[in-house]
Order: sequence, then structure tokens, then C-alpha cells
Amino acid sequence: MKHQKNMLCLGLAAVLSLSLLTACSGGNSAATPAPADTTAPTDTAAPADTTAPAGFTTVEEGKLHMSTNAAFPPYEMTTDAGGFEGIDVEVAGAIAEKLGLELVVDDMGFDAALTAVQTGQSDIAMAGITVTEERQEVMDFSESYATGIQVVIVKEDSPIETVDDLANADMIGCQKATTGYIYCSDTPENGGYGEDHVTAYETGAVAVQALVNGQVDAVVIDNEPAKAYVAANPSLKILDTEFAVEDYAIALQKGNTGLLEAVNAAMDELKADGTFQTIVDKYITAE
Repeated sequence: MKHQKNMLCLGLAAVLSLSLLTACSGGNSAATPAPADTTAPTDTAAPADTTAPAGFTTVEEGKLHMSTNAAFPPYEMTTDAGGFEGIDVEVAGAIAEKLGLELVVDDMGFDAALTAVQTGQSDIAMAGITVTEERQEVMDFSESYATGIQVVIVKEDSPIETVDDLANADMIGCQKATTGYIYCSDTPENGGYGEDHVTAYETGAVAVQALVNGQVDAVVIDNEPAKAYVAANPSLKILDTEFAVEDYAIALQKGNTGLLEAVNAAMDELKADGTFQTIVDKYITAE
């Protein structure tokens, strides 16, 4: 295939059989003892470090702060009541319960969510985050919990029919700071299309709206959100060929080994007792 980044991403290898799973600045926060709909806002400014149960460190006593970008269905999204729901939200809630903590969802831009965990303003980040060498230099990651597929959305009558045809696109839309943007904005020599041919948007939804409005020729985004956006816009379609395959994991502040080990242990239990798969099946049906 002409696009070299596909070969790079395939090297990440899926560690689960969940091939349907995927990926990503407000300031909304919500405490959630149960992992679904939450509404109670909390103040997340400058939290003080405290020691949580079992010897690991959290930014606020008795709570697990999760930074995310809640515009990424079906993994994280807002509810009509102003709370949060989705696969990542419920999984994080189940992890928090295992650790004897209360989940707090901190909603912000995707890049801000990564920064929050790096700087210790949140304990974990879950937003369809791809494990890359560059990110591993500034963050720690849990074991992978999902395999993500990046796809291309175009209009039904688009001359772009395969991933190779992206080289002929005048402008490609991506969500800001995502791997889709990183891949597409790279130089042609490295398998990308160059920054001049890529526009970054704050959310995937805004990027898709730009496609509907004719401002871009295609959008590169994760498969599951892509299906939701196309379902809401009948004039759009997803190309059959994949753009990239990636591993997704929970991001943590670098060096917080105690919490990393606790999160991995909790996730192992959730997989073993079927809770994790039950959450996935609630939001994604087998095709």
C-alpha cells in the first residue's frame, strides 16, 4: 500500500480480539461512584497530591481523576443531563470501584487531556489514546485494552475511493493532536501528506462537519466514532481500506508506578470476570 504509516501502525499489533474498538477545552468535571451517567460538577484546579488506598498516589484523596475528551462516541460522550457515558467512562468507573475510589471525569480537549496526566492534574487519561514511542517518553501506559482502526470518511460522490487516493486530496481534516493528525501532517517522505494539506480541528465532530460543508475532502479518524458520524450524516461514507491499526491504553503520569500496577491489576480482574466485555457489548454490537 502506498501509505507507509499503515505498515508502521500494524507493528503495534492488537493484543485483544476486540477489533471493533478504537480513539481521543472545556473544564467540566463530574464525580461518579457508578460508571455511567454523572452530573455533579467538581473543582479540579491545582489538586494536592495524596496517598490513596493500597499505597498508590492520586491527585485527590479518595478519588480517581480521569481526563478525557467527551466527544468521541461510543467511548466518551456527554449525556442530555450533562453527565458522561461511554465505554471508557464505564471502564474507568469500574477500575475506580476496584481501587476503592470515586471516579471524577474531567472533560477537556484531547491534547489538554494528555497534558493533564503528564503534569499530574489527572490520575489517568482515557480518550482512545494510542501508545507511541513519543508519548511513552512523557507518559506511562497501562497494558493495551483495545485495538483501534483509523479510517477515512469522504462524501458519497467523492473521487477518493481508497487510502492511496488521499495523496490527491487538497485538504484532509483530523482531530487536533491525534495520531491521525500526526500521520497525515508528516512529510511525504515519511508517508504523510504535509502540514499544508491537513487541517486540525478541536473535535472529530467539527472535522466531520467541515467535510459536510466542503471545507475538506476527507477526514481521518477512528472507526467507531466514524460509524457514529456517518450514521448521522447519510451523505458520507467510510472507505473500505483501513488507514492504520493501533493499540490503545490508559495513560498515567510518568513514574507513578504504584497506580500503574493497581490499574493493570484492576483491568485484569475486569477482563477475567467479564465486566470489561459486558461494558463493550453495551455500546458496540457485533457485526
